[in-house]
Amino acid sequence: MKIRRYFAADMRQAIRKVREAQGPDAVILSNRKVDGGIEVVAAVDYDEAVLWHENKAPRAEDAVESPPPGQAPPRPAPEPRGAATAAVEWSQDPSISALREEVGSIRDMLQNQLAALAWGDLGRRRPSRAALLRRLLQMDLSPELARRVAVETGEEDGDAPRQWKRALALIAQRIRASGDSLVDRGGVAALIGPTGVGKTTTVAKLAARYALANGPEQVGLITMDTHRVGAAEQLRSYGRLMGIPVRVARNREELDTALNDLYERRLVLIDTAGMGQRDARVRDQLAVQFEGLGVVQAFMVLAATSQLAALRESVKAFGVARPEACILTKLDEAVSLGPVISVVAESQLPVAYFSDGQRVPEDIQPARAHNLVTRAVVRMKQSLPAFSDEMAELAMGGGSLDGRA
Repeated sequence: MKIRRYFAADMRQAIRKVREAQGPDAVILSNRKVDGGIEVVAAVDYDEAVLWHENKAPRAEDAVESPPPGQAPPRPAPEPRGAATAAVEWSQDPSISALREEVGSIRDMLQNQLAALAWGDLGRRRPSRAALLRRLLQMDLSPELARRVAVETGEEDGDAPRQWKRALALIAQRIRASGDSLVDRGGVAALIGPTGVGKTTTVAKLAARYALANGPEQVGLITMDTHRVGAAEQLRSYGRLMGIPVRVARNREELDTALNDLYERRLVLIDTAGMGQRDARVRDQLAVQFEGLGVVQAFMVLAATSQLAALRESVKAFGVARPEACILTKLDEAVSLGPVISVVAESQLPVAYFSDGQRVPEDIQPARAHNLVTRAVVRMKQSLPAFSDEMAELAMGGGSLDGRA
């Protein structure tokens, strides 16, 4: 490994010196400001294991480029104690950035071509599986779930309808339905989830459902959604209509007080403030609100209208609250139900209720796995376009289509 040190007025000139002296394979090891410019240490035949053996950095006396005749060597500027030397990458060079983009484009093109070849090969060797996989993708299932179900459905038997029914049964088996748990056992339940998924309306529906079975005197409501304009008043309106008391809690202390006030109620529902699933404060907010409250069950609310990536992010972000189950809302508004099916199947988060309208309490019912799959098939036939081979190739790009690793 050959190490050299360079001095220049700025980083661009330093990089030019390195490339002229040591070629395009040189690696910049460190850089720092000095009097009159910048100092760069670079190497060729770079061996990281040798360079950092025993945590020793390259020494300055290993190799030093002499300054121009008549000019004193620049003195390094003092560095603050503990300051880390910033690493410089070749990506700062525009030509390297352009090359990286070109390589990425070539990689994407090759992946698409390989996906097309794999899809064509599957169609020739296993046409029945290819047809099944196309239908599963048309349901808008995730490519990963569609692939697994197609493989588990089994080898071709020449009976496409029977194969399709078997695939739908396998999807339903992956959906865990927890039943009418809240109405059955009561308790204290907090509905959590992103903004706009319908938590407040769902709280009202569940409260009305329980009140019809057990009486309004057995139900209490708490709202912690004090940020959204009109949210607390909306829940108060529902409470007045049903004869159910509503408390407002702006912080943990007020939540404890409200829970004590409603202690004798058999079911207490808490409407929480929505937050974006990418908000870094989600974990802290949930911890402040519910940490140590072992009596509170969390139910995650997911909107079926959300995209697959957003649903996955929501499950990950709000999963820190260890929810008992989830409640799927806006099933009537979703173009397809494949994304929400994919997420609950992948996460194995139990599903407690389906909500599919604005009526209180009619438009909520206990979750049933086969019911959700049947709805997804109906929605596929009503709304989604036929899935072409080109669309299948893109969806399945980069994955095995026949169950092989």
